Amino acid sequence: MKSSEQLQYEGFLKTPQLWEGSLLGLQQINLPQINTLQLTTSILQKRLGHRVEQFVFHELENNTNCQITATNLQIIENKITLGELDCMLQYHNISIHLEIVYKFYLYDQTVGNTAIEHWIGPNRKDSLIDKLTKLKNKQLPLLQHPTTQLTLKNININIEKMKQQVYFKAQLFVPIHLLQHSFLTINKECISGFYISFSKLSTLKNNFFYIPTKLEWLIKPHQNTQWISFEKFRLQILPFIKNNQSPMCWIKSKKGEL
Repeated sequence: MKSSEQLQYEGFLKTPQLWEGSLLGLQQINLPQINTLQLTTSILQKRLGHRVEQFVFHELENNTNCQITATNLQIIENKITLGELDCMLQYHNISIHLEIVYKFYLYDQTVGNTAIEHWIGPNRKDSLIDKLTKLKNKQLPLLQHPTTQLTLKNININIEKMKQQVYFKAQLFVPIHLLQHSFLTINKECISGFYISFSKLSTLKNNFFYIPTKLEWLIKPHQNTQWISFEKFRLQILPFIKNNQSPMCWIKSKKGEL
């Protein structure tokens, strides 16, 4: 039986990039699609974002065309941290500064005025447009800061002709009635499921459920888990609802469909 860690890694690998090519001037790195790869190192990071970074590093290390030159490089000036560069690498002999992002977004047409602005975080604390803006205006420009350039020079990394790219993967969830809808600007393969309000939960009562932990959000739903009845499920998600949190749930029909 595969470990939860391995299933998380495979789920990460199978998650598509949110767009192809360029979006708002942000260029995705073009890596070959890998569906399975054995995780040969122990991933100790408990936060989902940090764990995803380690998965990316492991994927890059297993790519014969990649050579990582630095990871999680903190830029410090006068004891103040200005920011961090996720990854510096050589890919096909091209120097790249790579920023890594893995997000979960819901489509809400009442938010914002453009297709990109309609994608928000599950708890409405962030949005796709905010993340893209931060990447474009803060995280990527950090490379040009004099302190960054001095830091890289001290470890023999030359930023001349260096490209800046992102590795931006996402799982997207849409209102149940829009599951077959076509969405602009984003990769439709990123649509992982639907969302529903707590008040309409009873429409799903003839199914079985599983509530994954935050790290398990990376895993593609599978049969081999402890499924519970609708009644138990409703009781277990009540604390999430009271805390204004949006839990992820796996659903299995009585016919076994996930």
